[in-house]
Amino acid sequence: MSATEANILPSAPDSRVMAHRLSPWCFCRAKRALDVLCSITLILATLPLMAIVAMLIKSTSPGPALFRQRRLGKNGGRFQLLKFRTMLHGRRALGLGLTRHGDPRVTRVGRLLRKWKLDELPQLFNVLCGEMSLVGPRPDLPKYFQGLRAEQRLVLSLSPGMTGAASLRFRNEEMLLAEVTPEQLESFYVNTLLPQKIELELEYARGASMFSDATMLLRTAAALLH
Repeated sequence: MSATEANILPSAPDSRVMAHRLSPWCFCRAKRALDVLCSITLILATLPLMAIVAMLIKSTSPGPALFRQRRLGKNGGRFQLLKFRTMLHGRRALGLGLTRHGDPRVTRVGRLLRKWKLDELPQLFNVLCGEMSLVGPRPDLPKYFQGLRAEQRLVLSLSPGMTGAASLRFRNEEMLLAEVTPEQLESFYVNTLLPQKIELELEYARGASMFSDATMLLRTAAALLH
């Protein structure tokens, strides 16, 4: 991390304050054990599907099957988020870190992967490695967290998740962003959308439990099949 990055990123809240404001479930070993058990099971179950997806990506557009991007994780740490590549590779894919509906950078196969959230499957390995949880706030680019208020910084104490309260609420985020002009896109995201997502995740984390996480996973599966 560069000195500039270290200066602009908010620090995670004091652990003693954190313990009194969020559910103990968010930080207990049982949640981590559930993540490991479920991620191993899901990896084994979806390996054939992941192999097919990787071959489709490689055969329809030049570039690697996997996309790696540095995201902000628990306590402000950095990790490499894994996804199946859904955009053009190389300079043609450069641009904003946000994707709107109809983005010309997204490939034909990529549109299908995004619709069914199949591009997120490699993140099961992030979960297995302890960089993510099954349920938690979605990991975002570090630059979007530069202006967090003290109360919002509490979200950095949580392990980022594959799904969560904000993920379900804003499942069609790309459609919402498509209504914003490109010039206002990042400003809208940082000042309007991101604060709403953080509040949803903190509200969920205050009452989180094994039951609520299981319910969240079932709701996510139901939304994908809807």
